[in-house]
Amino acid sequence: MSERFLITGATLASGERADILLDGGVIAGVGSIADASGATVVDADGLIALPGLVDLHTHLREPGYEQSETVLTGTQAAAAGGFTAVFAMANTFPVADTAGVVEQEASLGRAAGYATVQPIGAVTVGLKGEQLAELGAMARSRANVRVFSDDGFCVSDPLLMRRALEYVKAFDGVIAQHAQEPRLTEGAQMNEGALSGELGLTGWPAVAEESIIARDVLLAEHVGSRLHVCHVSTAGSVEVIRWAKARGIDVTAEVTPHHLLLTEDLIAGYDPRFKVNPPLRRAEDVEALRAALADGTIDIVATDHAPHPVEAKESEWQAAANGMVGLESALAVVHAAVVETGLMNWADVARVMSSTPARIGRLHGHGEAIEVGAAPELTLYDPAAASEFDLDRLAGRSTNSPYLGRRLPGRVVATFHGGYPTFLDGAVRPRDEVARNAASAQGVVHG
Repeated sequence: MSERFLITGATLASGERADILLDGGVIAGVGSIADASGATVVDADGLIALPGLVDLHTHLREPGYEQSETVLTGTQAAAAGGFTAVFAMANTFPVADTAGVVEQEASLGRAAGYATVQPIGAVTVGLKGEQLAELGAMARSRANVRVFSDDGFCVSDPLLMRRALEYVKAFDGVIAQHAQEPRLTEGAQMNEGALSGELGLTGWPAVAEESIIARDVLLAEHVGSRLHVCHVSTAGSVEVIRWAKARGIDVTAEVTPHHLLLTEDLIAGYDPRFKVNPPLRRAEDVEALRAALADGTIDIVATDHAPHPVEAKESEWQAAANGMVGLESALAVVHAAVVETGLMNWADVARVMSSTPARIGRLHGHGEAIEVGAAPELTLYDPAAASEFDLDRLAGRSTNSPYLGRRLPGRVVATFHGGYPTFLDGAVRPRDEVARNAASAQGVVHG
């Protein structure tokens, strides 16, 4: 393929139509481009052009759990979903709690070439919540870690949480908290309420999330540090975060696509595809989350892409693993939840799925507006291509999607990372081609 790409007739997030020229590792032209000799032409008539999507919350599973996902397959799923960068959570084996492990993850991402892989470091050694991990060493490493999280586990010890918040101030880091009070959620299987009682499943109360968020925003205020709240799921959490922001506390928050669309009612059939942590909540919570995303109380959408092998999900409800894959479906779900409902426009989507997650994670070269001189990271999306979400849409190793068989609006048509296509005409580009292009973009010369 050519090293120059001319995208013609795209609709920018602002609503303007424009041609976009990718050349030499930058966006070389935006507007009416009549002459782009030697460029590969990509017809984008009717397509929305967005800055490449950035996911602040992805589980790539490698090292240790490659039966579920690898850095390669996970970034292929990312490319299929329009993502050009993913932040890889630390719950691998070994845990990403040392400079060596986070550097390995980043290196695997560069070698694969489908997306930038930015590791997230563990807050505590082994995710055990007993002592701080090597936060400074990970920050100084080649992986340049700036986000730290024990996601999957809450940093429940308030003194340890305070020390972590104090420590990361030195290098402008942020602690991303999985807000779940462990004593209040022992044995929890779904949202606590009338339905959990009817189904005979142990409830996961909203206050278990809200109480940790309340504690942590006060700790962040006390030490003057940055706090990020993972996968907010309740209306009460929204109110705590809104209060904290009004008070001037440096807190940001994310919501997942599934918490913007799906409700606890789906659990009545005991289908483990809908088992997730935090659990699916009430319709009232979904409405509050959508409104909070639209008004800026919740800053971003993050997928919490959580792949599992078939045997971990195709079992009785109580034994099934928590988690859903979400990279390939995220943009269409956000389209359904907040664009089709009139709460947000495409410029807002670019903000919550690209520019703001890149800013929170201090990831340079991503989340930039589509303009001359910007990094050539972009996504082309067809908003009119409504279809049933099926297995053909999944590019990762696992298939535990809650949307299989569900009609979703729109689909990703192309993803460009580093100026080259990683996903084009509805298909992931070949591995050898992408790796070669990535090497070229990184200045590596092969004989």
